[in-house]
Amino acid sequence: MQKTKRLLTYLFSTLMLILLLAACNSDSTSTGNNNEDGDKKAEEKIVVGFSQIGAESGWRTAETESIKETLGNDSRFELKFSDAQQKQENQIKALRSFIAQKVDIIALAPVVESGWETVLQEAKDAKIPVILLDRGIDVKDESLYTSFIGSDFILEGENAAKELIKLMGEDTKVNIVELQGTVGASAANDRMEGFANVIKENSNYNIIKSQSGDFTRAKGKEVMEAFLKSDGDNIDAVYAHNDDMALGAIQAIEEYGLKPGEDIKVVSVDGIKAIFEAVAAGKANIIVECNPLLGPQLAQAALDLQAGKEIERWIKTEETVFVGKEAAETALPSRKY
Repeated sequence: MQKTKRLLTYLFSTLMLILLLAACNSDSTSTGNNNEDGDKKAEEKIVVGFSQIGAESGWRTAETESIKETLGNDSRFELKFSDAQQKQENQIKALRSFIAQKVDIIALAPVVESGWETVLQEAKDAKIPVILLDRGIDVKDESLYTSFIGSDFILEGENAAKELIKLMGEDTKVNIVELQGTVGASAANDRMEGFANVIKENSNYNIIKSQSGDFTRAKGKEVMEAFLKSDGDNIDAVYAHNDDMALGAIQAIEEYGLKPGEDIKVVSVDGIKAIFEAVAAGKANIIVECNPLLGPQLAQAALDLQAGKEIERWIKTEETVFVGKEAAETALPSRKY
């Protein structure tokens, strides 16, 4: 009888120990799952879909690299990138793909100003905020996009004209040819408007030719060749809406037998390293900077939106103007693009 009691006591104690261990294991497993869930939530990335216009210029490439480097090297982000090859239909397809993938934020560098209402309404319906980069759009409902990160293109055009007048003198008769950017692009429209606003105030300055060079070096050279063929002896200055077209124009002027920067003054917008080298060499004269390094500003805007914060409607970039060899030579060592 005594042996039986001892056996029962032993069996009971063993059973209680097993149950206690099982309970501890259960608590440990449960706690582990909760930590994993918390870690997973903490590790959730902000998915950004970026539709880029293309790679038509050194400036555009620098913008792409800035965004890829900033977001691609930050563990808080996942970047989905699409190159539209300068076609709006490709950008619209990319945006619809981003919407289908349920990205958190769409970043759009629009190739032209118009034609965005339908796809941006689809993004709005999906509750995906859209941030415009470096170019604006023309829409009746401005709530279709959340913010614009970029420059004041009209001011850039005005600064280009003011600096040209300072360089050549208010009382000098000056005939100007203009290399426009892509037709319908906000950068082209606004840089043309800003430049014209200042030029028309001085009767000594006249824009005698104006044509699109599509923001590319090859097209800029081609258009400048046509200008020189028709008005070569009558051109005093060329105003290019970007550096790549200006560099193409410089080549055309040299092949025509004139000296760019001397016989024909060269003014351009953007500020890529190659145009600084041209100014330092005396082949161009004025650079109106347009900063393409928008990656950090895009990243901060995305973080703020994800945190439920309100961001500025227009997040402006910091820029300046460079005139002459000395300014170009001083700035060259620090140029990142």
